[in-house]
Amino acid sequence: MPSDSIDQDHSLNLRSPAGSRDEPDLEEAFDRIIAEGRDRLGRPLLPLAATGLLGGVDVAVGVLAYLVVEHETGQPLPASAAFTIGFIALLLARSELFTENFLVPVTALASGMGTWPRLLRLWLVTLTTNLAGGLAMAGMIVVALPDLRATAAANGLHYATLGTSWRSLFLAVLAGAVLTLMTRMQHATDNMGVKLVAAVAMPFLLVGAQLFHSVLDSIIMFAGLLGGLAHYSWGDWALALAWSSLGNILGGIGLVTSIRLLRVAHRVEEAQDDARGKPGDRTT
Repeated sequence: MPSDSIDQDHSLNLRSPAGSRDEPDLEEAFDRIIAEGRDRLGRPLLPLAATGLLGGVDVAVGVLAYLVVEHETGQPLPASAAFTIGFIALLLARSELFTENFLVPVTALASGMGTWPRLLRLWLVTLTTNLAGGLAMAGMIVVALPDLRATAAANGLHYATLGTSWRSLFLAVLAGAVLTLMTRMQHATDNMGVKLVAAVAMPFLLVGAQLFHSVLDSIIMFAGLLGGLAHYSWGDWALALAWSSLGNILGGIGLVTSIRLLRVAHRVEEAQDDARGKPGDRTT
């Protein structure tokens, strides 16, 4: 047989279908998500609250960077790039946002590694402590840097007056989908450099497109309210929080998590069987 034919056959043998290349990566990421989701659902209350509190502080650092850059330049896109500092901090400091707890714990729950009360506890505590940390930081920002008060109030007004409409709901759905996709991207690899790319790209899109995010936008509204220049009320903030949280959940679970679970449905079934066979591994 001619050598070029041998080389061609050899190269063909080295190729594999796309599915067989992707399958090990999908299963490895699935196992990584399951392990972390089980840990999050079983986390004691004090560490859970501390992690959420720090998450609010970290994101508020990004808000501070955003307000400083927009105040100095008047340009929202460079300010959006500066905001990504907050999500870099979230990643490296291993704190958590409410919207980062869709893909990971829901996948663990679907695989029989948790319970609904544990998931609701995780969401409630994380959201509450995110807001508490963000509120404290917003108060310090407007006291320490009073020049930022007008910028904060102007940005907060945008989110506070979005109201309850299809537009604002879809902005929230997109925000939930974008950050849940970021979570999935970061769990697809152990390479910190690749994770940092996701931590910069997706938050930039979140803020640059002015998507409707429950925690981020709350911190901006807090700064406007505490600075005394806001043309909106705490009631407007509460309505925005409720509406954006609903949309974030719909986007994070409905658009990203549920569809991605279908890709690994056989692994979900195997994990459920393992959970039933090993009751000691199951979070209660």
